[in-house]
Amino acid sequence: MDTITLDGHKKVLGILYVVSAMLTILGMVILKSILAFVFSFALDEANESDRRVIEMVLSLVQFLPYFIILFFSLPTLIAGIGLLTHQSWAPVMALIMGCLKIFSFPIGTAIGVYAIWIYSEHHKLKTASSPAA
Repeated sequence: MDTITLDGHKKVLGILYVVSAMLTILGMVILKSILAFVFSFALDEANESDRRVIEMVLSLVQFLPYFIILFFSLPTLIAGIGLLTHQSWAPVMALIMGCLKIFSFPIGTAIGVYAIWIYSEHHKLKTASSPAA
């Protein structure tokens, strides 16, 4: 594989990262809205003892979408933008995010495997072109 083809793969990976991050952020905003609606309805219909339990669960669950956005979507978005703008730090961050995406079955797994494949090919290309010692 040559450098030009590998740069094309990195561009595709950057686009995949940006799109997947934006879809995750959109999904988490929708999830937050649904949770707010469901919990407000549940709080209106609950008696006093159930209300305390629902409020406790709500206090824990309401931060889940923000946690996912902060620790998964934003770094993926930053890595994707970095790849598209050819930043020097982007390949390392993209590889790390690719490893983390493997746990997000099935689409994240495919993107993660693709990222690892690109950077293993990049490593092979670098070692093949470096002079022997």
